[in-house]
Amino acid sequence: MTRRSGRPLVPAYLSTGGVARPSRDCLERLSVLSGTGEAAPAGLPAAQYALLDALCGGSLTVVEAAALLELPVSAIRVLATELTDRGLLRDRPPVPPADLPDPDLLKRVADGLRALKHDLHP
Repeated sequence: MTRRSGRPLVPAYLSTGGVARPSRDCLERLSVLSGTGEAAPAGLPAAQYALLDALCGGSLTVVEAAALLELPVSAIRVLATELTDRGLLRDRPPVPPADLPDPDLLKRVADGLRALKHDLHP
């Protein structure tokens, strides 16, 4: 089997070493993942190493990591949970909607910035 891009299609359970569910159900699709800076131990499975490598320069949500690594969200949840259990990865829940800025306020700020830009560059 191959994808349209020509790459072989690998079943997701192979990337997780046959594990179908994470050890704990704590990661949401928008949970933020970041590396701890600890060195990856020898013998780390390739998919876990790829996830750590993707997080080397910053943070990604579970969905972003899945898209980047071309793996299902469920596989990223398994990999991230295992890495968190090993102390190689940190996760935090997504920002609750109540803590997000008011969309009307953001629109007014954007409109004000556009007006300033227009005033500076007529």
